[in-house]
Amino acid sequence: MGMQSGGSFGERTDALLDRAAAACDRNGSRLTDIRRHVLGLVLESGRPVGAYDLLDRLRGARKGAAPPTIYRALDFLLEQGLIHKVERLSAFVGCMQDEATHDHAHHDHRVQFLICSRCSRTVELDDPSIAEALAAAAARHGFQAQRSTIELEGVCGDCAAQAG
Repeated sequence: MGMQSGGSFGERTDALLDRAAAACDRNGSRLTDIRRHVLGLVLESGRPVGAYDLLDRLRGARKGAAPPTIYRALDFLLEQGLIHKVERLSAFVGCMQDEATHDHAHHDHRVQFLICSRCSRTVELDDPSIAEALAAAAARHGFQAQRSTIELEGVCGDCAAQAG
């Protein structure tokens, strides 16, 4: 399918975008051209990317793009569970979980990230035992957990090897 305005991304990203469009259709929403383009930019970045960096990249293909354009698209993508916000970095990453077993719409309530403090590489975990342990700990205090984002900062294997 590829991008209509602004060209196509790589084959892998285009395939992910097609799957995201299908997931939106199933949810009764629509991955418009602009939303698709923003999601493609997030996926292609390979690491967390900020809203204004995304806006600069988007302006390469859409000259009139303004901050509200990018924020509306990011809000939609967050609501759909297609991206996540890494609060520590004030940046966005694509949700790269396996489409066959992953429910994007219900994933955002239990997200865990490993963030390298040296290179900012971010890895998304999808470990149900972490979410279950947090929910159980909250329940012991009479608290009903609805959503959690855990951001564990440290040093990734590559950076540790370089320092070693």
